[in-house]
Amino acid sequence: AGAVAVDRLDERGKPSPQGMALADFVVEEAARYLLVEIKDPSQKPVPEPERIRFAKKMQNNELIHQELTPKARDSYCFLHLMERDKHPMLLVVVLGLEALSFEPALLVTFKDRLLKRIRQEADTAWRRRYVQDCVVVQVGDWGKFFPHYALRRT
Repeated sequence: AGAVAVDRLDERGKPSPQGMALADFVVEEAARYLLVEIKDPSQKPVPEPERIRFAKKMQNNELIHQELTPKARDSYCFLHLMERDKHPMLLVVVLGLEALSFEPALLVTFKDRLLKRIRQEADTAWRRRYVQDCVVVQVGDWGKFFPHYALRRT
């Protein structure tokens, strides 16, 4: 197992389609694509009000509805239009939560709420399952899920 190619989709200074929100990385493997989105409010010193705001965004679905789902959809559309959608896609959300106070039970339902939203954003479900599944991992657990790929904070 391992990557065939890795691209940074959401890179500062790199032109991207206007109005599209792209995942941070796309990892192409032999049989699937990983759309990797990193949300890490613990990466650097973050003021307490911002950490509280992030935890609330996780609880009230704002993070799912306004950030993660659009990034999954737009990244798929981008890859489709670039004829790079030949494999199933797995959305991988990496959360750096060490500096936040949150209920661990919140993570139990987070993946299910995210996948439900990805599959149905309007009054009816999408007919095409553009993301086959999703995984939500904390920074410290990355190696358990993806031992072939290094993860480091910069």
